[in-house]
Amino acid sequence: MSKKNVRNLALDVLIDIEKKRAYSNLSLHHVIETNELSAQDVALLTEIVYGTIQRRDTLDYYLQPFVKGKIEPWVRLLLRMSLYQMVFLDRIPDRAVLFEAVEIAKRRGHRGIASLVNGILRSVQRQGLRSFDDIEDESERLAIATSHPFWLVRRWIEQFGFDETKQMCEANNFPPEQTARVNVMRATVGEVIDRLKEEGIEAIPSSVVPIGIKMTKGNAAKTSVFQEGLVTIQDESSMLVAYALSPTETDVVLDCCAAPGGKTTHMAERMNNKGRIVALDIHDHKVKLIEQQAKRLGLSNIEAKQLDSRQAHTQFAPETFDRILVDAPCSGLGVIRRKPEIKYEKNEKDIAQLAAIQRNILRAVAPLLKRGGTLVYSTCTVDREENEQVIAQFLDEHPEYDRDETLASRLPSSVASYVHDGMLQLLPHHVFSDGFFIATLKKKGEMT
Repeated sequence: MSKKNVRNLALDVLIDIEKKRAYSNLSLHHVIETNELSAQDVALLTEIVYGTIQRRDTLDYYLQPFVKGKIEPWVRLLLRMSLYQMVFLDRIPDRAVLFEAVEIAKRRGHRGIASLVNGILRSVQRQGLRSFDDIEDESERLAIATSHPFWLVRRWIEQFGFDETKQMCEANNFPPEQTARVNVMRATVGEVIDRLKEEGIEAIPSSVVPIGIKMTKGNAAKTSVFQEGLVTIQDESSMLVAYALSPTETDVVLDCCAAPGGKTTHMAERMNNKGRIVALDIHDHKVKLIEQQAKRLGLSNIEAKQLDSRQAHTQFAPETFDRILVDAPCSGLGVIRRKPEIKYEKNEKDIAQLAAIQRNILRAVAPLLKRGGTLVYSTCTVDREENEQVIAQFLDEHPEYDRDETLASRLPSSVASYVHDGMLQLLPHHVFSDGFFIATLKKKGEMT
């Protein structure tokens, strides 16, 4: 397939995301699955789509002096993706980008639109990009230069300081690498890497998690290694949750909000397919995802149930579980690299509403933990209102719980230094993984 068609597909995906609010990863996956694309074409398509979304506000800042009047949404998207290639993809000649942009404009519109697109892009090429130095406010300059909403940058500066926020925003614009968890019940890390190599996939051991691998070439999800249950595609940060909870072979575990089952199955593997895990999710179709994962991995100690975890007390008696995981619904502001549109769609009201849900889930399941048991609360966000503040309020309301100060001892040495007061906050630039939060709490008393 030609690069011209790849760019057409890229525009289709961008339109789908903006018009239908589709998730970038799902829309992109659908297009890749329904078109015969080479590995090179998939790489270019992915880079154009993610890059254009990641750099949206920066690209609009560059385009603003050259765009006069109102233009159709698809034309703006075409200009953005074309300028992205001109500015950020050095290996593609400007003339090729310009030619393809004009051809797409002709096919989708008319000669007038093609002429407009050509004129704008050539003006940018001739006059150059406007400087960020024109923006006086330091926070606003950072927001535009890294393409993050101003309110979010301001909020993060208040929470983490300017330098940490700058590093986080810059890291969010780098494409994520595919990582996977090795099912050590079935194979070693070395054996999996060798098997993947036989299928044309290059992988190296993770520097973050001992049972993790990182793909340097190819997609492990398309291999027999994956189908045979030797690996699970999972971010390295997400793998840390099972280390934090550290379930044993005799434990009864409650996994709230468990779908699609990555953390559930990791815990089940650590338990050597013994004990019992009750995995809840509010949606029936997501419960089926957990069951599919368990079957693929050969795990029989998982009982997946459709249930809102806030109603778990209606199904289970107090002090039923040895360990509880609350991997709570959150804003997802730690996974912007994977879903870059998130940063434009979320707002402060969303964060407040999610924090309320998170507190309610914790309140609902707190009585279900045995005395002496461990509760882990985790999110894939970096926002303190959803993380530290949720834990602080929970502890104020539940004097029967304490922070677990031993968390660092259970985590890999690569992240132990980021643990404070029984809580781990990983930002995207710390170990170049997803931003992630983990807090471990202990229920007072002796386990019976």
